[in-house]
Formats: sequence, C-alpha cells, structure tokens
Amino acid sequence: MAILRPPPARRSMALPPLTSKQRAHLRGLAHSLKPLLHVGKEGVTPEVVRAAVELFHTRELLKVKVLEAAPGAPREEAEALVRELEGTYLVQVTGRTAVLYRPDPDQRTIRLPD
Repeated sequence: MAILRPPPARRSMALPPLTSKQRAHLRGLAHSLKPLLHVGKEGVTPEVVRAAVELFHTRELLKVKVLEAAPGAPREEAEALVRELEGTYLVQVTGRTAVLYRPDPDQRTIRLPD
C-alpha cells in the first residue's frame, strides 16, 4: 500500500531585506520608467504573473500599475504579485503604482549600494 504525501511546499529562501539606502537608489532608477504591467479587475492572475516573469527576463526593475478596478488595494495586489514571483522585492508603492526589483542571477545590471 502506497503512502500518499502532499506535494512539497514551495520553498522560498528568505531574501535579505533591502536597506533604506538601497530602496532609495532603486526608487531613483525607477522614477523615469513607465508602467509595463497592469493589474486589472481580476487581480493577480496566472497571466499577470507569467507576464511579469517575461518582463523580468529583460530587466531587473519593473513598474506595475494597479488599476482602480482591481479587487484589492494597490499594496495588497503588489504584495500578492511579489509572493508569486520568487526572488522579487517590493521596493515601493506610490498611489496605484508599485516598483518591483528582481536581481538577475547571471548578469546584474543594477549595482546596489552597501
């Protein structure tokens, strides 16, 4: 008789927190960016997560716009998206715009201050 076990839990290594100096640096870099990803009335869906993963293939910093029709508050939606994207930081939420940072493991283009 086989023993049925639940699937292994998704392992997420705890990321070291960003310092205020690092967050300020990333906010400065993100200032001129335009939002490339929009979270709509469905909230954070698999399609939104897939689009974010694709965008992170070509960049390390991403601006996300949370539309008014989204089911949750902008911070809640941004945090939900970050939970789905392993290795991603929520840098800031201003109004309905969030800034996400995910360092490229192979070719980092953004150097964070110490």
